[in-house]
Amino acid sequence: MSPNAKLIYTTRMPVRWGDMDAYGHVNNTVYFRYFEQTRVEWLERMGSRVSVEEPVGPVIINASCTFLAPVNYPATVVIKMYAGDPGRSSVMTWYELFVDGDERLYAEGAAKTVWMDMRTGKSAPIPDVVRALFDPPVA
Repeated sequence: MSPNAKLIYTTRMPVRWGDMDAYGHVNNTVYFRYFEQTRVEWLERMGSRVSVEEPVGPVIINASCTFLAPVNYPATVVIKMYAGDPGRSSVMTWYELFVDGDERLYAEGAAKTVWMDMRTGKSAPIPDVVRALFDPPVA
């Protein structure tokens, strides 16, 4: 995680029975869904719509996850989302995943989000409403 990363959002999600794999723990692909849901919740709660009907929207151009300990059903995961300073069209985000009631870090991840013009498929400036979420409040 970057030293300039700021905690911007924390959420909780129940682990569903179907999240597990044949080994009896949450499947590795599901962690990316947890991170995705966290990103979408943050954007929507801050007033930015995530919809195919919007002319410009966020897409992920890379994502990673380091799995540190298995998560098992039943549980509630706590995901903390951090963000770096936004560029013209992108922002780097990082994630920490915990299990409610346990201070141990179970997974950590990252994703670079780029805003894209849905008509052209090219990068677009981060919308002002989203950019304002990263700016410190004026005193």
